[in-house]
Amino acid sequence: MMSAPRPVSPLLAHCPPGLPRAAYVEPDWFAREQSTIWARNWVMAGRVSDLPVGRMRAFSLAGAPVLICRDGQGAISAFHNTCRHRGAELCHTEREMGKLITCPYHAWAYAASDGRLVSMGPATPTDDFLKAENGLQPVSHLIWNGFLLLDLSGRAVLAPDAGTDALNAWPMERLLTGHRSSRLIACNWKVFWENYSECLHCPGIHPELCDRVPVYAKGIMARDEVAQPSQSGTRLKAGTQSWTPSGAPCGPLFPDLTEAQRLSGATFVTLWPTGYIVAHVDHVRAVRLEPLGPTQTRLTAEWYFAPETLDQPGFDAAHVASFAQTVLDQDAEATEMNQRGLASPAFTQARLMPQEYEIHRFHQWVRQAMESA
Repeated sequence: MMSAPRPVSPLLAHCPPGLPRAAYVEPDWFAREQSTIWARNWVMAGRVSDLPVGRMRAFSLAGAPVLICRDGQGAISAFHNTCRHRGAELCHTEREMGKLITCPYHAWAYAASDGRLVSMGPATPTDDFLKAENGLQPVSHLIWNGFLLLDLSGRAVLAPDAGTDALNAWPMERLLTGHRSSRLIACNWKVFWENYSECLHCPGIHPELCDRVPVYAKGIMARDEVAQPSQSGTRLKAGTQSWTPSGAPCGPLFPDLTEAQRLSGATFVTLWPTGYIVAHVDHVRAVRLEPLGPTQTRLTAEWYFAPETLDQPGFDAAHVASFAQTVLDQDAEATEMNQRGLASPAFTQARLMPQEYEIHRFHQWVRQAMESA
C-alpha cells in the first residue's frame, strides 16, 4: 500500500532579508504607505450593527477624514468628511442625522443617500454656481460578513487568497458586539503584523496560549510545518473547545460548523493591512489596526456573540474575552519591545528564518503594493 504524500512544507528554503530599517521609523516611508497601501485597500471600519440607524460617525482612513452615515431605513453611505463650501468638517465624532447631512458651520445641507447638495443655508449663490457639481465626494464601501469596509481609491478588491469565504459556516450577520477594547501601542503597524505572522515567539511570550494550543509551544504555527503532522485534526488542549478562560464554550455552539472547524478551535481570516478575524465554535473576535505614525498604532479588538448567548443570565462578555485579551496584551508588549530595538542605528534589516514564511510573504505584499502604486 502506498503511503499518503507528505504535505508541501511552507518553510522557506533560504533566509531572506526583511524590510529596511526606514520602513519602521521614517516619516517619509510611512507617508508613502498611507497613500499606496492604506488608501488603496479595504479598511475595516467596524460592525454595521454598531452604528445606530439615523446616526453618522467620523472615521479616519489613511489620514483622510471620512463620514459614515446610516439613514432611517438602515442604508449605509460614506463620504469624504469635508463640506464643499469651505471645507469644514461635517461631523467630529458621532451625532444624529435625518435625511440631510447639515454642515454645522454655514448650514450647507446634503442628501444622506447620495451626497447631493440640497441647500446652501443663508448663502445666495449666483448663476455660475452649479449645485449638481458641489455634492459630497463619495467613499467606496462594502458590507462583508456584517463588517463595514471602506476604500478611498474605489478600486480595492477582497483577495480570494485571504480566505474571505472561510466564515461562511458562521452566522456572521446576526452576531452582536459584546465587548470591545482599544489601546495605543508604540510600534509600527507592520511590526504588529510580523508578530502575528510567526509563532517562534510563542514559547517565550504566550504561556497561556501554548497551554491551550500545545503545538504553539513548539514554535509551530501551521500543521504542515512538520514532516508528519498529527492526524487528529484537533489543535486545542484535551478537554477544551474554545478560547475562553476555562476552555468551555460560553454559549451554544454554532450549528453549521464542520467537524474540522470544531476541532481546529480557531479559524483565522487575515485582511492586510487592516485586521484579522478569528472564529471559534461559540463566538467570533476581530482585531483591527489604525496606523497613527511611524511608531504608533491604535489596536481595537471586539468580541461578537449570538443574541441567545448574550441573553444568558449572568453572561459576562468581558470575562469571556479575557483569555484572548491576555494574549493580545502580551503581543502588544512584544511589539513595543521589537520597535524599541528597531530604533537602534545598528539595525539595518531583519534576516528571516525558514519558519517566518508568512512574514516574508507579507513583506513581498508590502513592496508590491507600494511599487505598483
